[in-house]
Amino acid sequence: MVSNVDALLDSSRIEAFRSALLAWYETHQREMPWRGSPDPYAVWISEIMLQQTRVDQVRPYYERFMNQFPTVEDLGKASCEEVLKTWEGMGYYARARNLHRAARQIVERHDGKIPDNPDQISVLPGIGPYTAAAVLSIAYGRDCPVVDGNVVRVLSRLFHLTDDPATAAAKKRMAALAERLLVSGRAGDFNQAMMELGATVCTPRQPDCGGCPVGSFCLARRELPDPSVLPRKQPRKQRPHHHVAAGIVRRGDEILIVRRPMDGLLGGLWEFPGGKSEDESAMKEFLRNDLKRKLGIEILVGRALATVRHAFTHFEMTLHGYDCTYHGGEARHRDGNDCRWIRIGELEQFAFPRAHHRLIEAMVAAEGSPQTTLFP
Repeated sequence: MVSNVDALLDSSRIEAFRSALLAWYETHQREMPWRGSPDPYAVWISEIMLQQTRVDQVRPYYERFMNQFPTVEDLGKASCEEVLKTWEGMGYYARARNLHRAARQIVERHDGKIPDNPDQISVLPGIGPYTAAAVLSIAYGRDCPVVDGNVVRVLSRLFHLTDDPATAAAKKRMAALAERLLVSGRAGDFNQAMMELGATVCTPRQPDCGGCPVGSFCLARRELPDPSVLPRKQPRKQRPHHHVAAGIVRRGDEILIVRRPMDGLLGGLWEFPGGKSEDESAMKEFLRNDLKRKLGIEILVGRALATVRHAFTHFEMTLHGYDCTYHGGEARHRDGNDCRWIRIGELEQFAFPRAHHRLIEAMVAAEGSPQTTLFP
């Protein structure tokens, strides 16, 4: 007996599916600044930016980044500080640090050419199976299937797959199905079509099943009252919530900033000094003691400037910003992290996390100075 999935994998059905999808993509693909020219560098930058970030958010950052670093050589010779500043506001800053490291390796080991070999491109920092397949198929025409979140959703519904896609078995099955559907010789177009379908039609909630170009092939549409229940995932755990105190420490016309370690969350970005407090009711006392312990300085903690809520992938944070006055001691971070006294007008030269930008805006507003546009 032939299963429904096996029936979809019949060669004639696959050919009909491919034809319908590619015909739809040719007329419905969205205009994007990185499409139209299969430049491996542009494809690579765009694919890294599109990880965990929507297309409409990526556009201005992509254009700014490419204007600043038009070639892999330009990116490789830039400082990490310049790269982080240009990336500022995009979040997931490990992507920017890995781009910078990979660019230097490409220049040093591959004469400035992004590798077209799976073994060579896959070992570059920040390039996993998905990014490697995307660059190889779109820029070099290699027959490599791409399986991102959009493709997982399309495959889950197309083949009515009910397993959690995060499991190893489900990932292996998805990869095999994607490879079976792939159009040899047009892998780049096919991969982009699958991703475009998932992004614009087969969306997480309220998919446009009536407007789907391959709806007649979809088992979930045929067998489920609501295809949006797929893909099935384990319920998310409640994210912990932390309270963080930060001091805008003034010494005359200067303000103290510290740099986060290169590795880890928000690595390499600058921020106002402070830390996580378990007692929300004693934030001022905690901040005073924390800066003495970490930096060796005495401060007077004044008024609260702003309270900023911000969500990260695995936790939520309430950032409490305070106006502080330097009272003595030489600022030296106990962990060796860089710390500097700078003037307010120099803040724009440094890359800050989004939550700390809100503190800058509150500080500028409190002083009645014209606000600066901090994000594109």
